[in-house]
Amino acid sequence: MAMAEPQGPKKGDKTKVATERRGGWLSRIAPGVRGAFAKRETPENLWVKCPDTGEMIYRSDLEAALWVTPAGRHMRIGPEARFKYTFDGGVHEVLPTPAVVEDPLKFSDGKPYKERLAAARKATGEQDAMAIGFGKVGGVDAVVLVQDFAFMGGSLGMAAGEGFIAAAEAAITRQVPLVVFTAAGGARMQEGALSLMQMARTTLAINEMKDAGLPYVVVLTDPTTGGVTASYAMLGDVHLAEPGALIGFAGPRVIEQTIRETLPPGFQRSEYLVEKGMVDRVTPRKDLPAVLGSILGTLMMGRALKAA
Repeated sequence: MAMAEPQGPKKGDKTKVATERRGGWLSRIAPGVRGAFAKRETPENLWVKCPDTGEMIYRSDLEAALWVTPAGRHMRIGPEARFKYTFDGGVHEVLPTPAVVEDPLKFSDGKPYKERLAAARKATGEQDAMAIGFGKVGGVDAVVLVQDFAFMGGSLGMAAGEGFIAAAEAAITRQVPLVVFTAAGGARMQEGALSLMQMARTTLAINEMKDAGLPYVVVLTDPTTGGVTASYAMLGDVHLAEPGALIGFAGPRVIEQTIRETLPPGFQRSEYLVEKGMVDRVTPRKDLPAVLGSILGTLMMGRALKAA
């Protein structure tokens, strides 16, 4: 009697086995349960990493803390957030910045300058590194100029220079103080000597503020370096600084390589510069509006008494 040959699984059985293997035990329980474990889409940049500790911070919590991490790091912020945190209730008028000739030197450093400008504008939503606002700070009318480090390192070019001058002129026209938040890596190399000329032009604008008897207050934020430090960043009537901000002309590494000496701990940071008299006061971000309001109110009061 012939034995029947063993038969392998049918085609339908193979498909069932493969499906069960792929789905695991979830494929064998009630429909819809698998969907509860499906990968969900999450917004980009939901978490922000603290540069000091590596801690992951929930973005909304960081925004509520004015972009100051639990470790005390004052993160870099743009004009929109700066205006919101500085003006009373965030209420302000945005003033226009003058247009300038773009790429006057037809410069390329491997990538055309115009392309770099376009990329920076797309990333920040700003035309250049300067943004101007007008409103009340601690109850005192003031023009506030914010330098955006996210726009090509806040570099000082013709547009930034014109923005500074426009802010000074607006302050003089309105007879109010000028507050400048600095943040820059220095001059914009793509504009060569035209960029360096802005150091002199902004200094002249500050002299016009002084001639008008109006206060000029500088808030140094991280980082403020290069030609910006060598010009309008260090010509204020009062110099405040956010905690931990890097402030200087050349960077620490360049200085160490030049003098072949190890620099002291915290060299060129806000706290070190207060001790050396280069900065008047280190002020946390949350306290800036009140401190600025007090300073501006006092200086404007002195101006009124002098005029009387």
